Amino acid sequence: MPKENKKRGRRAEKKRKHEDEEDVPPTKRQKSEDAEDEVKILVHGDGDLQERGQDAYTGPGEVPFYGLLSEDEQEYFKRADSLLELNQFADAEERNLFLANVYKEANGKELKIANSQSSQLKALFREFNGHFLHLVQHRFASHCCQTLFRQSAQVVTDELLAPLEDQQKEMESGEPYVSMESLFLYTVNELEGNLGYLMTDQFASHALRVLLIVLSGQPLANTATTSLLQSKKKEKIDITGLTKSSDLGLQARTVPDSFQEAVDKVISGMITGLDTTYVRALAAHPVGNPVLQLLIELELSQYGRKKAEDTDSLFRKLLPDDSPEEGTDSASFINGLLYDAVGSRLLETIIRCAPGRTFKPIYRSLFRERLGSLARNEIAGYVVIRVLERLGKEDLEEAVTQICPQTGSLIERSRTTVIKTLIERCAVRGLDTKPIADALVEAYGEEPSARLSKLLKLNITGNEGMSKERQLQVEAKDGVKLHGSLLAQAMLEVPGPLRELISQSLLAMDTSTLVFMAKDRTATHVLQRSLTCSGQGNIFCRKILQKFLGHIADLAVDAVASHVVDVFWTASGGLQFIRERMAEELLEKEKALKESYPGRAVWRNWMMDLNKRRKSEWISKAKGAQGKPDQSSKVGMSQVISKSGIELARERFAAAKAGKSRNSRARVSTGANGAAAGVGEQGLAAGIWH
Repeated sequence: MPKENKKRGRRAEKKRKHEDEEDVPPTKRQKSEDAEDEVKILVHGDGDLQERGQDAYTGPGEVPFYGLLSEDEQEYFKRADSLLELNQFADAEERNLFLANVYKEANGKELKIANSQSSQLKALFREFNGHFLHLVQHRFASHCCQTLFRQSAQVVTDELLAPLEDQQKEMESGEPYVSMESLFLYTVNELEGNLGYLMTDQFASHALRVLLIVLSGQPLANTATTSLLQSKKKEKIDITGLTKSSDLGLQARTVPDSFQEAVDKVISGMITGLDTTYVRALAAHPVGNPVLQLLIELELSQYGRKKAEDTDSLFRKLLPDDSPEEGTDSASFINGLLYDAVGSRLLETIIRCAPGRTFKPIYRSLFRERLGSLARNEIAGYVVIRVLERLGKEDLEEAVTQICPQTGSLIERSRTTVIKTLIERCAVRGLDTKPIADALVEAYGEEPSARLSKLLKLNITGNEGMSKERQLQVEAKDGVKLHGSLLAQAMLEVPGPLRELISQSLLAMDTSTLVFMAKDRTATHVLQRSLTCSGQGNIFCRKILQKFLGHIADLAVDAVASHVVDVFWTASGGLQFIRERMAEELLEKEKALKESYPGRAVWRNWMMDLNKRRKSEWISKAKGAQGKPDQSSKVGMSQVISKSGIELARERFAAAKAGKSRNSRARVSTGANGAAAGVGEQGLAAGIWH
């Protein structure tokens, strides 16, 4: 029997008091009408801080209430969501039938569902049409709009490639055909008059960014735009049965010409009437800044130098001076952004996307003489990384001379990302990396083993009394350790003195330390990269692999170290005697390996079933394999090189059956032939059981 629904606490008491009052309070507005409650934004300019409220745009009015689902309806959609997540359908047809029933049940309730906490392309677009302005500002409905825009992006491209097929399908369903292109354009028209206000709304700004990315045709899953589309706190929920579209999201999409016009309309709608002061205020606004980054990126990537020189462009409103030299208003603004946690991200976008003619004067006047000191700052260091990525060979050589003396200070402050980027750019430009190697030796010490331990923050005895779950939590939060591992991997990718530093350190370590590294979630990548980086010699691989002999089975059953054992297969190409000794260790611990998931993966990747049954064939296969075997090669090998006993028996049975049918057609009934047939059948049976 269900329990009585009881309410307790001060919130329930306060609610009862409000219900007893005769006057009903007005619906809560999204933005406060009081001037004192308006957000104040700090603007960097001429060294003075100016304040300006957000009265340049006003909100679109009260948010309408669409109603809520009943308890039975909420229970139904919650259960449907859980069933979809479990994905325990017999086949795709059953899943599609279930989805059709869910859509049928949701018919007429789309707006209620969106304002509750769940939802899903063209039918939803039609229902949302006319309500997008309020939906994008709602805490839950804004997520529905984002997902709707993302999932519909590929539909636009598909309709461009095969428009007649989609039109025919919709005509057969009895619905009037409306292209997805038109539905997006309707949405832009609906939001057009309120774009300036929406770009600083905490919920609508996210949906607006997704809409801009879809209209521009840029990749939705690109790492450069991921931080612009969603915050780090956004939930990452995967549905098992949902088709993965990450590969499509990494590619630029074909979009109609009308979308480019829509992007221009959106950008102009956001910045029309805004002066330099207010646009710069958005640079320090935590919600408006990501939108501003995206607008700058779209403007400069699609129009480049043309927009950078246009006085009415957004870029020119931010930096109106032709040459932002020291003492100008633009230089003061850039210096203010350098040390601002929010504004520095906009400066990174400007440096990354600005045409060369615009970037060079900014670099010469504001960065060339200050790279060393800026690299030490925890915020400005990320801007320095973007600057290094754009420097030519001569400027990069000058940057090396400035940053190398600061290496010790950078390591003390855990700013190893700057050093890593400097190494990568030197490799691209073909510069000598010996000055960087000397600076790292001076910072980490001369002793090879201790040097790598300091770089990777190895703590062999520090977490002995800690549970494994707690150790994983501590390691996940240790960003310094991760950056040290990335620096070591970057050093291994550059042949010469930098690779030698890591290689010497690994060879100087004892076996117990190397085994600990193999099991460490962060340090294990350095060990793997040292064995697989291009140009690594067999002498180094042989010395490292020999240190692990006797520990292969132990590593194979570890969730982290099992990947190292897989790498041992690749690294032992040309070292057949070591590969065979490792296989013998795996064979001795067959039972333990097959009882663990990582162990079974290693057993399969090393083709140990073949090693156990037909070792000579495994040896010939291992000698010819220089890398990790894939499943297709193993299947082809088992089919072409040899046949199993049952396959041979089937062939003998088929041959005997064919001979028997020939005898029956000849209608030979002699006793001798009958006896021979009996002998043949006995031989056949013996062959099958054999």
